[in-house]
Amino acid sequence: MNKEKATSYHIKDETAMYFLTFTVVGWIDIFSRKVYRDLIIDNLDYCRRNKWLELFAYVIMTNHMHLIARAKEGYNLSEIIRDNKKFTSKEIKKLLDDPIESRREWMKVLFARAGEWNRNNVDYQFWKQNNQPIELYSNHIIDQKIDYIHNNPVKAGFVSNPEDYIYSSARNFAGIDYLIEIDEI
Repeated sequence: MNKEKATSYHIKDETAMYFLTFTVVGWIDIFSRKVYRDLIIDNLDYCRRNKWLELFAYVIMTNHMHLIARAKEGYNLSEIIRDNKKFTSKEIKKLLDDPIESRREWMKVLFARAGEWNRNNVDYQFWKQNNQPIELYSNHIIDQKIDYIHNNPVKAGFVSNPEDYIYSSARNFAGIDYLIEIDEI
């Protein structure tokens, strides 16, 4: 049986700011439902307040999310990400048991298959292993990634303007009602 291997993307400097991508295995469009998006928002907020995560920008799409983040001084970004993904994976697995979720059996099968192929899991995998971290080393690159994050829903055809998409920090940047606070760069 072939097991998933991590690529060469790694967080090398635990104190640096990174552009991160968290992708659902099989690109399953689970975040098309509000309940799952809200779980992600609540967990990001919890990590900001309790797990020493600095969150500078984010967007939650239907099957992935992008963040610009770093760990507060003295803490480890890799550990925060690991804990975040582990917690959200377990909580989503619980939410999939809700009879209201019409896609639950199909998604459970796909998440179980993904878990079988990954040597780090026993029976279930929600997130792809790699976060594709890109260290942000200049203001130009930071601005470029923020623009990419905020325009993701526009390019997907969900909204006409970045700030119209509620599950994005574009609303924070625009100074309108937002779901969670972000940190200043």
